[in-house]
Amino acid sequence: MACFSWLCVCNNNQRRKQVAGPSSSLQSINRTRSRKRRAEHRAIVPTTSSSSDEPTASIPTNNSLWSGSASSEKSIPQLYEEKAHNLRQFTLKELKFATYDFSKLLKIGEGGFGSVYKGFVKNLDGKEEEVVAIKRLNPYGLQGHKQWLAEVQFLGVVEHKNLVKLIGYCAADTESGPQRLLVYEFMPNKTLDDHLFNKAYPPLPWHVRLNIALGAAEGLLYLHEGLEVQVIYRDFKASNVLLDQEFRPKLSDFGLAREGPTGNQTHVSTAVMGTKGYAAPDYIETGHLTVKSDVWSFGVVLYEILTGRRSVENKRPKNEQKLLEWVKRYPPGSAHFTKIIDPRLENKYSMNGAREIAQLANFCLSKSAKDRPKMSEVIDILSRVVTYEELDGEEEPHRLSTENEEESETESEFDLELQSVRRRMLHLAKLRESTGVIAKRRLALISKVGVGVSL
Repeated sequence: MACFSWLCVCNNNQRRKQVAGPSSSLQSINRTRSRKRRAEHRAIVPTTSSSSDEPTASIPTNNSLWSGSASSEKSIPQLYEEKAHNLRQFTLKELKFATYDFSKLLKIGEGGFGSVYKGFVKNLDGKEEEVVAIKRLNPYGLQGHKQWLAEVQFLGVVEHKNLVKLIGYCAADTESGPQRLLVYEFMPNKTLDDHLFNKAYPPLPWHVRLNIALGAAEGLLYLHEGLEVQVIYRDFKASNVLLDQEFRPKLSDFGLAREGPTGNQTHVSTAVMGTKGYAAPDYIETGHLTVKSDVWSFGVVLYEILTGRRSVENKRPKNEQKLLEWVKRYPPGSAHFTKIIDPRLENKYSMNGAREIAQLANFCLSKSAKDRPKMSEVIDILSRVVTYEELDGEEEPHRLSTENEEESETESEFDLELQSVRRRMLHLAKLRESTGVIAKRRLALISKVGVGVSL
């Protein structure tokens, strides 16, 4: 993850002028939140927290410490001490064996933190093997170690259907340097980023996209409001949304997560970190981090889901390289709004639903953090849009039908779409599996001629 200090900021007043006919739900939320804000402003005096940006402990232990804002509430390290026994501590030897000594043939991902491998580990009873994802951090990167420690402590505490499960970790010191590894549940359908932007993958159908957005929003809401301590994710983007066998989304990569402000504090002051194109402009300009920073990032991803375009694409024409600037030319209420819709959908989407998603994205992308919705408000709108069963493309309004017909048709349509995507993904998986079988045979042959795994 790279630090940066700039972002193109959309003018909020211009955006509001562009969006014609906002939904009544957004207007209602704005009025309610404005009244609450005026009351809160009279009641409290904003203050800030300026804790250090990352944990400083070397490995996660029951005595691990995290310098954070003083509070009567429990901190993440304190909660971790209570739940650390739920994580397995793997040896480096076990994880080398699980990945055939970190074979390149089993590498499934790579980033600034290091590499991710598909591996096979024994269950606790030792009877069956479990497929896992093993992240091996770059031993020469100090930031990698800090992010590793943050992931262990945060994922050792959180537990939600839309957050990736951490199975265990490994911390070992070797002659070649410190080894820091994380073992996660394996997510066979890769990431939302892969399915939106990689043309080798089948396009995600409309209802699948909406359910992924809804599940990701529920994961963020849990982090913001579902724990004893508020958690700010700080790195929400399509590549951090993993997809399981049924295309259910799970947030991953908690290396940049932070504890939120407590008491009367309005934000946490940190070094600016994140990914270009996703971080909120107010956070970049001031270093003031709040949950509304995550809401901005969610708005960016909503537009990526609608358009099938990344937030920044330098290979496109100059006036189309920045997604948020490009979509402003085609606001939700305009006659040319459909120009931004992902052509891979082939007009199989709900027109009303698409307009409401764009309006919701604009709401999340409000210039002022205070004007952005809470994730609970985002979920309310997404939950309604998911129920729009028609795939009318340019046609409006919704077709009328009984409640039972709507429910059965929506489920049937969604199931057919999901089955189609699943069949194509299984085909890709079989191709990868055949490559894996060849790799295993090659590794077995090497071991027979006496070339062992170096531990």
